Amino acid sequence: MEVRFTSKKIKKQCEDSKHAQKYYGSRIGTLLTQRVGELVAANSLLDIKNIPAARLHKLEGTRKNEYAVDLVHPFRLVFTPIIEGDVEITELKSIHIVRIEEVTNYHGKQKRK
Repeated sequence: MEVRFTSKKIKKQCEDSKHAQKYYGSRIGTLLTQRVGELVAANSLLDIKNIPAARLHKLEGTRKNEYAVDLVHPFRLVFTPIIEGDVEITELKSIHIVRIEEVTNYHGKQKRK
């Protein structure tokens, strides 16, 4: 799957394990780079849904167009599916491009961006 990023900063945090661990701590940093690797290796979001520990879920409310996967509770990796052309997203298997938005605890205090 193609993975894009909202900024160069979040890209570096997601792709560089040492940088992620320095920024988020060892546990979150390690899992963050692992989850991004899983997204890159996947053919579609359906593959991520089949990883129980990732706990892929669609968000609601003001985040209704976003998805998240678990990192270390309560932090999540949040991303948005990207639609190119006239493709209509009706199933997880039709999502092949995502844009990483942030690492956050959207139920409480936000982790650094």
